[in-house]
Amino acid sequence: MTPLSRPRTPGRGPDRLAQSLPAPPGAPRADATAPPRAAVVGGGIAGLTATTALAERGVRVTLYEREPVLGGRLAGRPTRLADGSTVTMSRGFHAFFRQYYNLRALLRRTDPALSRLTALPDYPLRHADGGHDSFRHIPRTLPLSALAFVATSPSFRLRDLARINTRAALPLLDVRVPEVYHRYDRLSAHDLLEAIRFPAAARHLAFEVFSRSFFADPGELSAAEMALMFHIYFLGSAEGLLFDVPDEPFPQALWDPLAAYLTGLGAELRTRVPVGGVTALPAGGFTVAADDGEEPYDAVVLALDPRALRDLVAASGSLGDAAWRARIARLRTAPPFLVSRLWLDRPVRPDRPGFLGTSGYGPLDNVSVLDRWEGEAARWAARTGGSVLELHAYALPDDTERDIRQKELLGELHRVYPETRRARVLDARHEWRADCPLFPVGGHPDRPTVPTPSPGLVVAGDTVRTGLPVALMERAATSGFLAANTLLAGWGLRGHPLRTVPGRGRGALARWAARAGRTG
Repeated sequence: MTPLSRPRTPGRGPDRLAQSLPAPPGAPRADATAPPRAAVVGGGIAGLTATTALAERGVRVTLYEREPVLGGRLAGRPTRLADGSTVTMSRGFHAFFRQYYNLRALLRRTDPALSRLTALPDYPLRHADGGHDSFRHIPRTLPLSALAFVATSPSFRLRDLARINTRAALPLLDVRVPEVYHRYDRLSAHDLLEAIRFPAAARHLAFEVFSRSFFADPGELSAAEMALMFHIYFLGSAEGLLFDVPDEPFPQALWDPLAAYLTGLGAELRTRVPVGGVTALPAGGFTVAADDGEEPYDAVVLALDPRALRDLVAASGSLGDAAWRARIARLRTAPPFLVSRLWLDRPVRPDRPGFLGTSGYGPLDNVSVLDRWEGEAARWAARTGGSVLELHAYALPDDTERDIRQKELLGELHRVYPETRRARVLDARHEWRADCPLFPVGGHPDRPTVPTPSPGLVVAGDTVRTGLPVALMERAATSGFLAANTLLAGWGLRGHPLRTVPGRGRGALARWAARAGRTG
């Protein structure tokens, strides 16, 4: 099935229990004769969201991005293949879950019907021992979702279910922020799964695979993040675990249209311009020192990955106070990950899914067949008779030998899809990165909040504590809106509404069961 024939995003509205946060009140727009000036440092999801939210209220915004393109971890760059084709290389597959209300609100600025997203029909998971799970036909709300998954999944056997520690599992039915961090942040995701005594196969397929979406081994990841993930994607939301993907590479589908929209609002987008320091002025406001000069601003949004945020704060001695600066200095980055994209001389079997999560296949965490859903890849495959595949490996050791890992991924692909053994790799690109946040055991108190000790300075990104049930890309977008709302409130301007999955257990029965588990 080509991307053009895939079903688009469903018309069904959001979860009826989703919580809405109304826009903070204020004037609709800034005074055009003397609008406030804001700098946004970082052009990923969080920075683009903050820029959009500020510019829509008449704030004069300058966005600084050190890379030549926008999008952050969802950026894409042109590359020329051996056959002369120009294609877009990115950091790979990202699932746009239906629960990502605020990210989708950002994308609707240029695509009101979200027509540039296309639905994948399933979230299949496979273990090397033959286990396989699917979420395609699972009901979307409790208790039917959990019961149906257990009943249909080969990963759950009756004798395994009898061993589950119900008391340890029941609190997951009523996850709230920030209480979930008070309860679980000092426990690892691995230890939580051990305490619950989930069947080993189910743990690999349904939970370890998900935890690695945080680019971390379950032994390193805070159990609070995993518990929150259960709530967002399965136990607390009626949106289910199905998702959409852009039908063209990220720049064409998402960021080029948004950049044009922002330019039309008067925002200035400065790519290839690193920021070396930010100075808080004694009388208020800031100066931003960038490669293209130094300029004054009324406010600054820092929308950076953990390492870049640490470095910039370390180089900007006037920001925050000693305690805040010490917390920023302790932020950690997740282990390296690898994205390998392969252009093969023949197609994979037609029944192969567009996306497959894997466990037990060495370092391989998932396989995408891009020509199933991305227009650019589909056009290349149609022209050449080949296929475009993408392999991901998360949480690799810091001392990884890159060439060896790349060969290992190819070997594991041959195990997962044996027909690829006969395929010739016409071209390949490999992305090695280590810039995602790590949410370590006990690390929640060190993570920054949106406000900082410096008035007019705010932080956004998927590292940030928002006080809301959001994660991953949705946390980045939500924090961008929150950062903008914080600044807009200070200028007496109206903020932007937000929406999240329910902020507590789904229904009175679930909350009662969770209380019983906590007190039993």
